[in-house]
Amino acid sequence: MNGALAIDVRGLTKRYGGRAVVDGVNLQVGQGRICGFLGPNGSGKTTTIRMLCGLLRPDAGEGQCLGLDFRKDAAAIKRQVGYMTQKFGLYEDLSIRENLDFVARLFELPKRREAVDRALERLGLQGRQQQLAGALSGGWKQRLALAACLIHEPRLLLLDEPTAGVDPKARRDFWDQIHTLAGQGITVLVSTHYMDEAARCHDLVYIAYGTVLARGSEQQIVEGAGLCVWSVEGERAGAWAERLRGQPGVQSVVAFGNALHVAGPDADRLAQTLAPLQAEPGLRVQASRATLEDVFIGLIDRAQDNFAPGAPGRPQA
Repeated sequence: MNGALAIDVRGLTKRYGGRAVVDGVNLQVGQGRICGFLGPNGSGKTTTIRMLCGLLRPDAGEGQCLGLDFRKDAAAIKRQVGYMTQKFGLYEDLSIRENLDFVARLFELPKRREAVDRALERLGLQGRQQQLAGALSGGWKQRLALAACLIHEPRLLLLDEPTAGVDPKARRDFWDQIHTLAGQGITVLVSTHYMDEAARCHDLVYIAYGTVLARGSEQQIVEGAGLCVWSVEGERAGAWAERLRGQPGVQSVVAFGNALHVAGPDADRLAQTLAPLQAEPGLRVQASRATLEDVFIGLIDRAQDNFAPGAPGRPQA
C-alpha cells in the first residue's frame, strides 16, 4: 500500500425514526487493502456500505471515496465501485452471458462483447455462459455476481456478506479471487460473519449498533482487547456452561465441542472462579489464548442495542 486512502469518511451518520443506525462512524481503508467489516445483524454494516456507494444519503458526515466527495459526487463514485449485495440480484431467467451483457449495457460500456468475454474468463464462467442464472448453485451464482461487479473495471469493491449460503470450497475460492484482485490494486470492503474470513483480511473494523468498537489488524484487535481466556475441556464441560455465566470475572462462556472458552477482562478474578474446576474429575482447565471470536463475542455482550426495548430514549413496548 502506498499510504493513499480509497475510503476516508468521518462522522458518518444515518437515522431512522429518530434513531441512529449508523452513529458518527469514521472509516479509513487504504488503496489495495482488504478491510473486513464485522458486526452483529442490525449493526449498521449494510447501511454504511449503501451510503459509501451513493445508494443512501447520509444525515451527517464528510470525506472522500476514491478521492471524490462521497456526498456531492455519488454519481461519479458509482461508476468506479462494484457493489455485491447479500442476496443474488441478477435475473434468474437470463443466462450468465445475458446477465453480464445487461450489466454492461447499464454501464454503457463501449465494447460490451469484449467486456463480457473478459468477465467470463476472469471468473471461469466460459463453460457455463449459456446456463440460466436460476439453475446455478450458490457458489456459481456468487461467481456470476462478482463477475457483474467487476465488468466495468471498478477501483473499489463493496461486498455485503458475499459468501452467505455457499459451501466451504466456494468460500475459499472466492477469497483467493479477492486476494488476487487486491494484488492488482483494487480496494475491498467486505462484511462477513465468518471468523476464518476475517482472519484473511488486512484490516478489520468491528461495528455494533451503529458504533465502531474496534479497528486494526487481527493481532492488534486481539492484543488490544486485554481479554483473558481459559479452556475447560472434557465430556462434562458443557454442564458447567450455565453455572459459569455471570460468575465473578466471567464475561462470556462459549462451547466448542467438548470444550468451553471462558473469557473475562480480569485475569485474577477469572482464575479464582475457575479454581474449583481444577479438582473436578474428567475436566482439564488451562489458560488459553484469545481468538477473534472470543474478542467479538465479548464486544457484543458489552454493546447496547439502541433499538432494544428499554434502551435510553427508546419507547417502552
